[in-house]
Amino acid sequence: MRIRSKKIWIADQFVPAVIEIKENKIHRIYPYENESADEDYGSLRIIPGLIDIHCHGAFGFDTNDAHEEGLKNWAKKIPSEGVTSFLPTTITQSEEVLMNAVRNVGNVMKQDVFGAEILGVHMEGPYLAQEFKGAQPEEFIVAPSLSQFKRYQEASGDNIRYMTLATENDKDFELTQYCQKNHIAVSVGHSAASYEETVMAWAHGAKSMTHVFNGMSRFHHRENGLTGAALRFRTMFGEIICDGNHSTPAALNAYFLSKGPDWPIMVSDAVMAKGTPAGSKFLFGGNEIEVYSDGSAHLTETGGLAGSTLKLNEGLKVLIEDALIPFNYALNSCTINPARCIGVDNRKGSIQIGKDADLVVLNSDYSVHTVYARGKKVYD
Repeated sequence: MRIRSKKIWIADQFVPAVIEIKENKIHRIYPYENESADEDYGSLRIIPGLIDIHCHGAFGFDTNDAHEEGLKNWAKKIPSEGVTSFLPTTITQSEEVLMNAVRNVGNVMKQDVFGAEILGVHMEGPYLAQEFKGAQPEEFIVAPSLSQFKRYQEASGDNIRYMTLATENDKDFELTQYCQKNHIAVSVGHSAASYEETVMAWAHGAKSMTHVFNGMSRFHHRENGLTGAALRFRTMFGEIICDGNHSTPAALNAYFLSKGPDWPIMVSDAVMAKGTPAGSKFLFGGNEIEVYSDGSAHLTETGGLAGSTLKLNEGLKVLIEDALIPFNYALNSCTINPARCIGVDNRKGSIQIGKDADLVVLNSDYSVHTVYARGKKVYD
């Protein structure tokens, strides 16, 4: 099959081209004028498939629910926002609940699921700092344990790819180093780490930071904290929720322009309430949350933010139109940067020969026109 457009994102620019898809891969790329196509998208923009590495759920399903059909339904529906691959993300809970959750993801990954590809598990907790727990249930937060984590990894079928960890509590960075050696990205988050402790975490293999500005020690000009490290470290990934609620457009601008084009990662941090109307209520980590009219999700008891209902294509619009981020910075943050962070950039994140045919056709208003995931049309 061949598709073409006058605007295909190749080599950090839009060029006219024809993409040939064969056996789920990008087989060839041709000059626009020389080849015919089965699908001609005119001047609509074609970009790489979007990747969300921090998302708890959607459409009434939460990763901790451990229901195969709920996870499959999520994978089927999420391409509507341009997402072609993602990491189902847990929230802190009992060992039994987390075992079932990661096992369920591993089991579904073995199946031929229609829609977005499940790349593995993001474990957010239970090894977090009480001081910055956010919506994480404090009664299940525990000290980092390598032996326990190995049980989780075994239950998942060796599919944990990303781990949010308060590294200042990781004695001798034992778990951090284990993850680094086993190609699991450690992300410092829900953490009270000082700037100096974060330097040591990076030195011992930490690769990212979780939802920058949220759930982390604050910046002060004499005590820079984890937030200061997020702004200063130029070769460390950092995810950020780009809904305009968790961080203002001004904060997004400051962060992206500090980090440059190659290290920020846009995430949704979406909860099961995504895809449901305002006023809907759900349990998230044992706490009741409610969807507000602006799409944000809040704890009903305290009113605090508890994840989001962000769609990544809408986050792209927020970054470009509201935060005034250069297009390549914004697009990299939800394509090649997350792919590099979790080690799948050999087949994801850009439009190149030999990579998976994960392609999104965007309308001019950033709404999604058509999506191909591994060469299959999964949204139209």
